[in-house]
This record gives sequence, C-alpha cells and structure tokens, in this order.
Amino acid sequence: MSADSQLQTTRRALHGVAELVLAGPQHAASGEIALRVTPGGFATTAGPDVRVEGTEVHGPGGSAAIAGHTPATLAAAVGVAATTLAHVYSGGPGIGTDEPLTVDADAAARVSDALAVGDEALRRLAPDETPVLWPEHFDIGITVAEVNYGVSPGDSFLAVPYAYVGPWAVPAADDFWDAPFGAARPIGELVDADAVLAFFVEGRDRLAGARG
Repeated sequence: MSADSQLQTTRRALHGVAELVLAGPQHAASGEIALRVTPGGFATTAGPDVRVEGTEVHGPGGSAAIAGHTPATLAAAVGVAATTLAHVYSGGPGIGTDEPLTVDADAAARVSDALAVGDEALRRLAPDETPVLWPEHFDIGITVAEVNYGVSPGDSFLAVPYAYVGPWAVPAADDFWDAPFGAARPIGELVDADAVLAFFVEGRDRLAGARG
C-alpha cells in the first residue's frame, strides 16, 4: 500500500474512532461532541475519559490497539459502548460499528502531528478561543468574527493534511483565496506552527482590509 493510501485508510479509521469510540459515548453521557487535541492524538472533553495516542486507545476500562478491532470491539475493550452520532449530524466518516479498522503508525503520526500544529497555531492566533476537534469533519478549528480557521488531516477536498481560512462570506477567487470555502494550504508546504499561524494571520488581515 502506498503512503498516500495508508494515510487515507488510517485517517478514515481514526475519524471513525473519534466519532464512534470517543464523541459518541461522550455525547450519550453528557450531550457534548467536541473533542480536543492531546500529545500524540486526541481525547474527549467530558466523561468518559477516552484518549487516542498513536495507534492505541485508552479508556476507563483499559487500553487496546486499534488495528484488528472494529469500533464496537475496540470500544468494549476500553470500557465504553460504540455509539453513532447519526442523530446529531449527517456527515462523518461513514464507518459502521462492525467495520474492521486498519491503521499505520507513520500515517497516524502524520495525522496527529498536523492536528497538533493546528492546535498550537490556533491558540496563538486567538488566545481567548479554545480549539475544538469536531468529530463530523475531523478537523481542529475555531471561529472568530465570522471566519473559520483550522487544520484538517485531509478529506474529499484535499487528500493530505491542510490549513484553511474559511470566511462565512467567501471572497472572489485570487492567488490567496484558492478554495471554494476560502483558502487552503497543505501542511507540507507550511512546515510548522509558525508558518500555519502566518497563513491564518494573512487571511485575517486580507479580510480586515477588504472590509475597510
């Protein structure tokens, strides 16, 4: 399997875990779906406490490797019940509770690194905002003054991790505004949190100038 295929397969599996093993059980317990980025992965923001680190999941009932499990058996292994969010939103990874999960360690690290870079850049951009990892689209983001800022580990728009600036009122396309929702840059081109932050700031400043 190519590196790109491994990334897509791993990202989809992690997205399924985020929805069915973390956000779903959390929503059933507290009504909350928001997740957060943590070292090496991501975690719930309310109980039950479930965390993904690399290719493993840690929960109130123990720890388990993702590979070889389905969301249902993985959830049971860490002490929660796999729960869908189909009644909350219509998007998501499209993974069923009984679908086998496949992950690659290098691809998982690429996903977690992108999310960590995004989390750092967002906190520096808007210190008063708390970045949220949303289980529907599996991206880390904030909204400030009707502009969405964030990092996606990849999706149907762009298969690799990318940063985005998405104003609610999208400007006319130009060299900066190059996506249907605003602007997007592959994380591979931006390298680190400093570069991602600079991209966010440029988008913010361009919008402020356009608004006068």
